[in-house]
Amino acid sequence: MVKLDVSTLTVPVGIVRMLEVIFTCISFSLVASVGHRTDSFWTWCMFTWCFCFCVTLLILVIEFFSVSSKLPISWDDFTAAFSMLATLMVLAASIIYPIHFTCSTCGREIGATVTSFLAFILYASEVGLSRAKPGDISGFLATVPGLLKVLEAFVACIIFICLDLAKFSVHPGLQWCVAVYSICFIFAVIVIIFTICRLLALFPVPFDKILIVCNVLAVLMYCTAVVIWPLYSFRNNPRPQNCTYLRICSWNNLVVISFMTCVNFIAYIVDTVYSFRLVFFISV
Repeated sequence: MVKLDVSTLTVPVGIVRMLEVIFTCISFSLVASVGHRTDSFWTWCMFTWCFCFCVTLLILVIEFFSVSSKLPISWDDFTAAFSMLATLMVLAASIIYPIHFTCSTCGREIGATVTSFLAFILYASEVGLSRAKPGDISGFLATVPGLLKVLEAFVACIIFICLDLAKFSVHPGLQWCVAVYSICFIFAVIVIIFTICRLLALFPVPFDKILIVCNVLAVLMYCTAVVIWPLYSFRNNPRPQNCTYLRICSWNNLVVISFMTCVNFIAYIVDTVYSFRLVFFISV
């Protein structure tokens, strides 16, 4: 039977989630009141706020009616992965929206930016509140390596969005970098899905050992991409003059990919260090 659990709304995580619902709702309501735009950046920001609002509200309802234990998924892993993903998405929207759509006299746009930043702080706080302690096996995605897997997948998505087929299809070096991004992204997504769906037992060898091997390989592969991508992208390719006036410039996308490659390289290094620590030190 369905049982109402009011305590889920009064604990710190529950209060933070209710505030997240409020601030994301205010954000997309203020932006919607200004008027609809066909710009892809506007669409991304609106999708982010609406998506985070709906999923957070759904989590609150499911926990309030005590349905989470009846779902065929690892609820702790799901909520931990979502809070990390929402943190990254809202942070991106909080940066993108004011850059492209605010001005000194745009009151509602500024208000939406402020509430979006507040929502980002709340989601980051939820990540801190729900993060598992080292050695906790019940929710892998709530540990630092698990949260890093969500970060790695999200950063790879940004890289894919910025890729231009005409740019990397000509150079084998850039094609190798795209292969690196794709292979590491696929593995991160597999880990996230298998963890949430409680399918880690299907791996033929212990999961933590697979994680360490794949993280080491990812570090080595990203180490080559950090060097090769900017080398082939910017050699004999200075920044065009019109990039100063264009909202979307393909050369700027190359810079974003280079930066995000470095971000993921660092993330995989930290992920590898934490995985080694969890397996060989804390478990001893």
